[in-house]
Amino acid sequence: MFIKLYAIALTVFFATDMVWLGLVATKFYKSQIGTLMKPDINWTAALIFYALFIVGLVLFVIAPAVEQSSWTHALIFGAFFGFITYATYDLTNLATLKDWPLLVSIVDMAWGATLGALVSVITFFIAGKI
Repeated sequence: MFIKLYAIALTVFFATDMVWLGLVATKFYKSQIGTLMKPDINWTAALIFYALFIVGLVLFVIAPAVEQSSWTHALIFGAFFGFITYATYDLTNLATLKDWPLLVSIVDMAWGATLGALVSVITFFIAGKI
């Protein structure tokens, strides 16, 4: 069951986050933290984050939601998991980096909550169909 949920969640996560990063929020991040951004993405680090984030979502959110047959569990705990994980990054940056914008932390934590909820709920419903 874990592998099935992981594969679904990873696909949904990657597609959703690429829309956010590639289309929706690109200008926002460049305007807010452009001077801090690398010209080339460290794909190894990004892929490790994706892999670990999805492990956490599946273990702590999606699998329990499937076991309980509760899409609302997936929604609520997916949002909470996404918020907490993104807050770890954003609040650490806010605490330790010079000129890290508060607005970036707020937007990014909101995105983490949205992403966690979306991936969890969509994975829950897809898993129920296959």
